[in-house]
Amino acid sequence: MTSTVPDATHYVPENLPNHLQHYINGQFVDSVGGGTFDVLDPVSNTNYATAAAGQQEDIDLAVAAAREAFVNGPWPLMKPRERARILNRIADAVEAQEVRLADLESFDTGLPITQAKGQALRAAENFRFFADLIVAQFDDAMKVPGSQINYVNRKPIGVAGLITPWNTPFMLESWKLAPALATGNTVVLKPAEFTPLSASLWAQIFKDAGLPDGVFNLVNGLGEEAGDALVKHADVPLISFTGETTTGQTIFRNAAAHLKGLSMELGGKSPCVVFADADLDAAIDSALFGVFSLNGERCTAGSRILVERAIYDDFCDRYAARAKAIVVGDPHDPKTEVGALVHPEHYRKVASYVEIGKSEGRLLAGGGRPEHLPEGNYIAPTVFADVAPDARIFQEEIFGPVVSITPFEDDDEALALANNTKYGLAAYIWTQNLTRAHTFSQNMQAGMVWLNSHNVRDLRTPFGGVKASGLGHEGGYRSIDFYTDQQAVHISLGAVHTPKFGGIAAPTATER
Repeated sequence: MTSTVPDATHYVPENLPNHLQHYINGQFVDSVGGGTFDVLDPVSNTNYATAAAGQQEDIDLAVAAAREAFVNGPWPLMKPRERARILNRIADAVEAQEVRLADLESFDTGLPITQAKGQALRAAENFRFFADLIVAQFDDAMKVPGSQINYVNRKPIGVAGLITPWNTPFMLESWKLAPALATGNTVVLKPAEFTPLSASLWAQIFKDAGLPDGVFNLVNGLGEEAGDALVKHADVPLISFTGETTTGQTIFRNAAAHLKGLSMELGGKSPCVVFADADLDAAIDSALFGVFSLNGERCTAGSRILVERAIYDDFCDRYAARAKAIVVGDPHDPKTEVGALVHPEHYRKVASYVEIGKSEGRLLAGGGRPEHLPEGNYIAPTVFADVAPDARIFQEEIFGPVVSITPFEDDDEALALANNTKYGLAAYIWTQNLTRAHTFSQNMQAGMVWLNSHNVRDLRTPFGGVKASGLGHEGGYRSIDFYTDQQAVHISLGAVHTPKFGGIAAPTATER
C-alpha cells in the first residue's frame, strides 16, 4: 500500500473505516487466505482503506451459508407479510442513514454530493416497492368446469449471486437485493472492487432489521477472482449482473455449464434524437443532464445526440455554451455538477477517448482536464460535433462526460443512425409530432424509450436492454419472475378418463 492519507484540504467523512471485511453467515470476516486489496478515493487518488480480497474459498463459505439458510432457515418459508415487515424496516434504516450514505458514496465514487443525496431514498423505495408487491402478488388459477383446476405455485429458487457495478453502487445493489430477498431467496453479493465502501453498510442494516443470519452474505474482491468463483459455483442457480458487455459475455459462457438463470444489464450507447419541432429548451436541458449527470458514468447516458439539420447549428452552439458552464470540482462542494471519475484506470480510458475524438469530430467544449484541477480524476464536459457514424466515439461506450453530436436530414436517416450500434439499452426522442413519436419509438432497437423526457423511471416497468445491452429484464413483476420458479399444479375433478395402455389383451391372429 502506498500513500494512505488524503490531502488535508480534501473532505474526508468522519469515522471512515480503514479496513473492509466480508460478511458471511452473520459475521464480519477476513479472507481465508488473508489477501487484501487497496481502496482509493478518486479526488486525491490515495488509498484510504484495504478490503478483504475474496477468493474461491471465501465464495465457498458464503454460498454454503446462503444455501444452509435457504434449505433449513426460516426465510423462504415466511409468509409474504412477515418478509415485507423486515423489508420495510430495512427501508427505514436506509432512510435514516441518508446523510451518512451520501457522504460515503460521494467520497468513494466521486459523485457530486447533491446527486449522491438521493441515492438512499431511491434504495429505500426499492425495498418498500417489493415489500408491497409480494404482499399483493397473486398467481393464475384456471378451471375446466367439472374436469380440472390448475394453479401456479410460485417458489424461491435458492442462492442468488448478485454482482454490482461501481456507479451509484448502493442504490444499484438495492435493485437486486430487494426483489431477491422479497421472494424468499438467499444472496451472496459481490460489490464492485472500485467502490466497496457503501456496500459495507448493508450488513448492519440487515441484522438490525431482523434478517436471519446467512440470508445475506457479502464477499469483496476482484471480478476475475471472487466474481468468477460466484458465477461458476454449482450451488448458485441465479446470477444477476450489471456491468459492461465484455464481462457479461464471459459470465454468459461461464454460467452455461450449470444452465444458470441470468439477468444482465450491460453496456449502452444510447441515442438522444432531437427533431426540428422539439421544445428545444427542454431538449437541451435533458440532453445535458442525460450525459453529464453522475459524471457521465451512467449506463443509460444519451451519449449520441442526433439533431435534425434545420436546427443543428443552433443546437450545437447552445449545447456547447451550456456544457462549458458546467461546474466541475470537488464532489463534496454543493455547487459541483460534475465530480471526479471513479478511478485512475477509468480516468485513463475516458481521457484516451477524448484524444481519439479530437481526430473524429469538431471539438466544441472541454477536451481534457480542467485547468483549475491539476490533480484527481477530473475531465471537463467534452462535446464533439460532426461525428460520423463509423467513428469510435459514436460506436463505443465511453462511460464518462463525453458526447458526440451528429446531424440527420429526415426520419429515415435518424432511425438508421439511432440503431447503428451494437448496443440497445435506452433512447430519448424529442418531437411534438405524436404520430412520429410513437412510430419512431416502436422502431427503435432499445429496451427503453423516453419521449420528451429525461431518464425518469417507474419501478413497475421493465428495465433492460436488447442486442449487446443485456439479457432479460428487471423491475416490477419481471423481477419476481426471475427470482422465482413458477410451478404448475393440476388437480382433476371427478373421474379421470385415461387410455388404458396394456389393460386389454390384443386379439390373436385367429380372433382377427
